[in-house]
Amino acid sequence: MRHLSAIAKGTKWNRERLSSVFGQFEGLVNVISRLTGAVVRAFFVMLLLMTPALLLPGMTPDSKQVVALVALFGAVITLIEYGSTYPSLIEFRNAPPFNRIRFVSLFLIVFLLSVLFRGQYDATTLTRVVSAIGLLVGHVIDFPYSPVRLIILLLPDPGNETHVNLMRAAAGLSYLISLTTLGIFLIAMRLGGWPNKTEPFNFWTNLPTFDPTMGGDIVARLNKDARFNIMLGFFLPFFLPAVARAASGLFDASMVSTPQTLVWMLAIWTFLPASLFMRGMAMNRIADMIDDKRQRGARAVQAGLLAA
Repeated sequence: MRHLSAIAKGTKWNRERLSSVFGQFEGLVNVISRLTGAVVRAFFVMLLLMTPALLLPGMTPDSKQVVALVALFGAVITLIEYGSTYPSLIEFRNAPPFNRIRFVSLFLIVFLLSVLFRGQYDATTLTRVVSAIGLLVGHVIDFPYSPVRLIILLLPDPGNETHVNLMRAAAGLSYLISLTTLGIFLIAMRLGGWPNKTEPFNFWTNLPTFDPTMGGDIVARLNKDARFNIMLGFFLPFFLPAVARAASGLFDASMVSTPQTLVWMLAIWTFLPASLFMRGMAMNRIADMIDDKRQRGARAVQAGLLAA
């Protein structure tokens, strides 16, 4: 009997040791996977920030150094944020594809605008196709008091037809990508069950800047933030050109005609409202999830009381 007891204890100890080894190995795999993903994301952020400088001419050596420094800083911030276990600033870090859709949208805007402006110096089939698509969309949404018309009014020489068509194409292309981004996220949210149908939503890691313990009811606060973000995303395309036009006296007019400056101005003009729209839709979705969980819990408690 003692022999059998010793064998049983040894078997139990071996199982516990094996389980501990497997747990350590799984933790190491998770760390390596997280660091690998952080490195890949940092590389793509660096590529995004350097895209206009790589595709457009006219960059001085000092400007290239500044762009390289900014790209390196953005890559380091991304590496630290996604390489750490605990969240810091980036929202919905563990709720794909929210940030992936936003990044792809911004990258497409910056890349295609860079290709469009490159066509003024080196015309190719790709630049002509991009310009034609942008002009088509730009003409459709270019009407009085539209955001595209407000952007065109920022030109130092609105009577120059070439510059007007170029700006109209750039604005139309940016708007097309931003609207497509919203449509894709809406499909992912409705048909794909975003953020996840099976796993619970980790509020802390995905919304690190939102304190659920402050203020009133969390559902009401989330819905309020959702409405504010959607409203701000709707008005920003009209508000930003007005602010830029009011502050035009603070800047040199030649800076507006610089391709690299125009790329980032138009990218911010369309990406920021689309990003706010997405954040508002996501907040509303999370509020609905919390409210639905509360109702299911209340029904379960009521069913238990009735059964008792």
